[in-house]
Amino acid sequence: MPCASYIDPRLAAVYDHLNPSGKEDEFYAALAGTPPRTILDMGCGTGRFACELAKLGHHVTGADPAGAMLDIARRREGGDRVTWVETDAAGLDLATRFDLIIMTGHAFQTLLGDAEIHAALSTFARHLGTCGKLAFETRNPLRREWETWIPDLSRETVRLPDGSSVEVHNDIRHAVGELVTYETHFRFGPDDTAVGVDTLRFIDQARLTRHLTEAGLGSLTWYGNWDGSAVSSSSPELIVICQL
Repeated sequence: MPCASYIDPRLAAVYDHLNPSGKEDEFYAALAGTPPRTILDMGCGTGRFACELAKLGHHVTGADPAGAMLDIARRREGGDRVTWVETDAAGLDLATRFDLIIMTGHAFQTLLGDAEIHAALSTFARHLGTCGKLAFETRNPLRREWETWIPDLSRETVRLPDGSSVEVHNDIRHAVGELVTYETHFRFGPDDTAVGVDTLRFIDQARLTRHLTEAGLGSLTWYGNWDGSAVSSSSPELIVICQL
């Protein structure tokens, strides 16, 4: 799921340029395997990766609670090959049973409370088909990545397709326990700015394991990075693959 900032259509239009494709796409595409597979991309955002999976020949559903993001998804090349659903994870209620459910782009971290995590994971379990898998990633809290989300280290200029540009930087409001609240500042012009405020949860591996188990999900496989390396204190990611 995109963070709350990207409910704003103008900010949603910047999203892909701030989040380009990377090694995680290769990881999840390989996990999907030989098409056609039935795949749910939960928190699909602007639908970039969902459309790529559909182009490979998979049957893809892209779900997201942000209508502004889905508006972009429907219009992009290949968008007509994907079934789009406006919903959050807990509200998902489809007849389809999936071979693979994924949450990319650290979307899992937008699930802030234990009840919210339990509801989402239980819903995913209900939507998995026989031998279906759930896979997602969350940032390793031991790396304390949020400490780099400050203006001097995060400032960048994004060029948009229409030739315009926007200056973007992050700043931390506060970090309490597992919850980090931060601002994303957008400067479209001298007198044209916007600020989005979002909160993410940095959950540790042990606590996440308990949530997965309580939702009836097992056979857990963990990776610490997209190259398939093991989880360690210095790993940037906690990547988990599980099934019923």
